[in-house]
Amino acid sequence: MVAAANMVEVAALVGDTARATILAALMGGQALTGSELAFLARISRPTASEHLAKLVDARLIAVTKKRRFCYYRIASPLVAGMLESIKAVAAIEAPPRYQPRSARDDALRFARTCYDHLAGRLGVAIADALVANGYAVLTEEGGEVTDAGARFLIGFGADLASKSQSRRIFCRPCLDWSERRYHLAGLVGAEICRRCLELGWLVRERDSRAVLVTAAGRTGLCDAFGLAFDQAGDGHSTGTALSTTA
Repeated sequence: MVAAANMVEVAALVGDTARATILAALMGGQALTGSELAFLARISRPTASEHLAKLVDARLIAVTKKRRFCYYRIASPLVAGMLESIKAVAAIEAPPRYQPRSARDDALRFARTCYDHLAGRLGVAIADALVANGYAVLTEEGGEVTDAGARFLIGFGADLASKSQSRRIFCRPCLDWSERRYHLAGLVGAEICRRCLELGWLVRERDSRAVLVTAAGRTGLCDAFGLAFDQAGDGHSTGTALSTTA
């Protein structure tokens, strides 16, 4: 009964439209202020403060105070996994109905952050490339990086040295809600995302979970993972086609 009551409490917290919008915004992986979250949820700052207090009390988000600002973030990978699973279930429609998509929707489906790792067509393509090259094994039961994969990722600049000290999952498949296939999560997925941002291959889109592939990113992702982008552009295009050359 206690477990059921706790589940109802969490479901009620996530089920509110404003709080769901706040949580979705924080799934981009960045810490945001209360004012930023109020703007994204289209609610007043006092109302946002009430919602944020409830989410903090339930340990769904964590808060860090820096000078006069409070920065909010998803509390843990466990919470992020729960939210992404809800999103995947919510995306299932039987039968599917037509929904017009905007450029913003297309950008999210192409490449976005899922908490601290990459999702969308780009995230799935990177996972496919790692599997095709024998660098990773992904199944419904879990994920594993091979010895060759560890050498490749370290050469790429991923920090895997903290594997033994980290309490988080090292490598796991995460079902992508838009592609309905797996992308890569865990420490390995987070390091790939971090490194791509660090190299300037990806840039975050403001007020969105979407990430944009730069001109250097198209070249770098092709060289490192064998990804081919079938579109010329200004270096900040979401791309219309993406494939692996592996």
